[in-house]
Amino acid sequence: MFFQRLPIFVLLFAAALTLNAQDDLLSLLGDDDKEINFANAAFKTNRVINLHSLENTAPGVLDFKISHRFGTLNGGFYEMFGLDNATIRLGLDLGITDNLAVGLGRSSYEKTYDGFIKYKFLRQSTGARNMPVTAAVVATAAIQTLRWPDPDRENLFTSRLYYTWQLIVGRKFNDNFSLQLSPTLVHRNLVRTRDEKNDVPALGISGRYKLNKRIALNAEYIYVMPNTLAPEFKNALSIGFDIETGGHVFQLHLTNATSMIERGFVAENTNTWGNGGIHFGFNISRVFTLWEPK
Repeated sequence: MFFQRLPIFVLLFAAALTLNAQDDLLSLLGDDDKEINFANAAFKTNRVINLHSLENTAPGVLDFKISHRFGTLNGGFYEMFGLDNATIRLGLDLGITDNLAVGLGRSSYEKTYDGFIKYKFLRQSTGARNMPVTAAVVATAAIQTLRWPDPDRENLFTSRLYYTWQLIVGRKFNDNFSLQLSPTLVHRNLVRTRDEKNDVPALGISGRYKLNKRIALNAEYIYVMPNTLAPEFKNALSIGFDIETGGHVFQLHLTNATSMIERGFVAENTNTWGNGGIHFGFNISRVFTLWEPK
């Protein structure tokens, strides 16, 4: 199914190259009296909560990210309402250019390693070029490394692999409010039964509202297209706050998603808010400048 969608991504990249070529032509014609003013800080970090945001890590900057989810609140007092259990992901995101970023991570959820590449091909701007939205594409790959439950059978390495392709389109409407849409396709090489589909299409919607200079309210919802998942898998809803403290950004949130990679929170989420399957969690982001961009 990915290859059926490949022409769409090719057209988007072609459109971005055409826009850049138009800018170069205008500069040759001497239309330099107006500057291009790019919108920035639509979201505080490169994640909304679980989903990638419109933002990229700045070029030359390494973002060390700790993502943590306690157990669910419906564990009750015996589990200290989730505090006795935890899922964690450690990640390193690196900005290569203004438009390109890459990252690696390792999750305790099924002992999974993941990596991504993210390219921003449109940037919201005013002035010499008016562009109403920012747009980016994200491609991820993940490998789970749990021991095989039955090592005596034929177990294929490819069965451990999962892929995600995502388009992000959004807009910073004003200094306080930003909104984005994230059409997503998760591919699982191995599924549990013949009735489950390997490809899971979904649509994420995310928003941010700035409450003051240091605190913002974030929310995201991921709607999985009907008839693609088993009934026990549910859509993910997350709500939280960004708190900026100098070189750190703390993201505190409530979510019904256990995993912090797309395969888990899009395609294999089993909790619901209605039955108390809610995790309290946080993301901590600490950035380090490795080189100064030219």
